[in-house]
Amino acid sequence: MAKVTSEALGKQPIGKLLVQQAVPASIGILVMSLNMIVDTIFLGRWIGPLAISAITVVLPFTFFIGAIGLAIGIGGSSVLSRALGAGNRSKALRVFGNQITLTFLSSGTLAILGLVFQDFFITFFGADDSFAEIALTYYRIILYGIVMLSLSMMGNSVIRAEGQPKFAMIAMILPAIANIGMDYILINRLGYGMEGASWATFISYAICFGFIAWFFIRKSELRLSFSSFVLQTAIVKEISGLSFVTLARQGTIAVLGILINNVLDTYGDALDIAVYGIISRMLMFALFPVIGVNQGFMPIAGYNYGAKLYDRVREVINTSIRYGGLLGICIFCVIMLFPDFFVALFLSNSDTVDPTTAQNNIEILNRTPSALRWVFMATPVIIVQLIGSAYFQCIGKIIPALLLSLTKQGFFLIPLIIILPSFMGVLGVWIAFPIADILSTAFTGYFLNKEIRKTLVTPTAGA
Repeated sequence: MAKVTSEALGKQPIGKLLVQQAVPASIGILVMSLNMIVDTIFLGRWIGPLAISAITVVLPFTFFIGAIGLAIGIGGSSVLSRALGAGNRSKALRVFGNQITLTFLSSGTLAILGLVFQDFFITFFGADDSFAEIALTYYRIILYGIVMLSLSMMGNSVIRAEGQPKFAMIAMILPAIANIGMDYILINRLGYGMEGASWATFISYAICFGFIAWFFIRKSELRLSFSSFVLQTAIVKEISGLSFVTLARQGTIAVLGILINNVLDTYGDALDIAVYGIISRMLMFALFPVIGVNQGFMPIAGYNYGAKLYDRVREVINTSIRYGGLLGICIFCVIMLFPDFFVALFLSNSDTVDPTTAQNNIEILNRTPSALRWVFMATPVIIVQLIGSAYFQCIGKIIPALLLSLTKQGFFLIPLIIILPSFMGVLGVWIAFPIADILSTAFTGYFLNKEIRKTLVTPTAGA
């Protein structure tokens, strides 16, 4: 049964496949992002705005370690999908086993280093004296469970590569529900504050890891032997080359987060970091359907490219861009019309808090809506950049995939974040986002179109 499911990626209609792959991915991302949103809302309402600042400065490093698993998962799954498409199941098993070993070793090493140098990192990430202590509390406990998160993110990509998006969706939903429930118990009912928020997240990591381990033991078509875990030079090289694309992108995002925190601290204050914390959560939450389309696109494109069904590859590119663009327009309209509503969700009632917190809430409510509008200004076109960079990664072209994946954050946004605030202050940070989106979309669109015309031109008998 599982084998038929993976082979269906090369046979079923593209529109149907994309919906089958993208909807569960979107739901999983929605629930995961809702978890981040609710987690931040709980912190803002039950601890205060500086708690949002604390998790915002911690996020880049923990995000990067967790993203190691995502990178190895996506990069290795590109190899795995093409191996399944070509009927090479033996290679698929070796790839998966090496993914597990690489993820465990790399994320574990970074977690240990992060704990050893925790005081240095918290200051380096942009925390000031007003919230450094609670940031350190959150950071330390999160690192205890970060290897489980990294392995879970890797495993989730492999589950989708097998053609099992519903299980991948469940793997994202379960920890989100657990984290929200544990937040309520540990923060609101037991009063453990930031420590409670940290342990709630740790427990959610453990639940996600447990479910994914169960899937691969009981449900997966990838039945591993001990030899599968032994690193093989050729396999590691192939996985690492493609994984580096995602890791470079995620690493650039982590560097960007640290840069923004420090720029906001320089040209603004701790409340501006809280504003960015709200916006960063809204980015994942609001863009969940667009990201879901991109996630759904990858296994379909990789499998059909491996099977040399180039007409189907062209079709999934065009369909994904069309669906993602329409969703982007809808998101744009909602954010432009109702930014105040979303911001107010993160803030406690001014009548129930101390005067300092109440004043901080008012400031955040005044600053965030306009910043939110600027950041989401180019939402309708971002799908082109996502699909373009994902396509080159799916077909195994490492250098173009790397360069295109870095266009927004690395080539455009980071320089703009450095330059614009010196002329425009904090406003320059927010304006940098739509400029970077438009430039990276134009850049990626040009090279994607050129590659399609060059490579996907030969019809196949199976198309």
